[in-house]
Amino acid sequence: MSISGLLRLPASLTRICTVPWGLGLREKLMLLSPGIAATVVQMAGKKDCPALLPLDENELEEQFVKGHGPGGQATNKTSNCVVLKHIPSGIVVKCHQTRSVDHNRKLARKILQEKVDVFYNGENSPIYKEKREAAKKKQERKKRAKETLEKKKLLKQLWESSKNPAEKVSADSS
Repeated sequence: MSISGLLRLPASLTRICTVPWGLGLREKLMLLSPGIAATVVQMAGKKDCPALLPLDENELEEQFVKGHGPGGQATNKTSNCVVLKHIPSGIVVKCHQTRSVDHNRKLARKILQEKVDVFYNGENSPIYKEKREAAKKKQERKKRAKETLEKKKLLKQLWESSKNPAEKVSADSS
């Protein structure tokens, strides 16, 4: 008996397809069912991903190397570190954030896509704009924290100066 007979699903839904690595669920569904148009639904609490330049798999060179860093034998003897190179721009990304090769491949492609977008679009890149805004917010937070610290020091000095004359007056009267 075939797999489709066991699952009791139409044959078009049970065919086995290989899908390229690093694609999101929406892209996989579009590859598996090219005749059906998928609608994009934003999930609650998720920010829209900026539209980045797509990566062509033919322009990528992928290698798997041994990991590095803490973790001992589990890290240093397994080839789960992904090195991804974008040949036209020469940008190289090395990703070893997890123990899973699949997850590292996905993360490396995402990081490379962001770097390639910044490389080609420069200041017009949405990633560049987000990083610039984040740096500006961080600078503002540092400035506010510094001002708050200065106010606290001034308040402490005023409190100590108001406390000291009272002690002097009580010491002089005795």
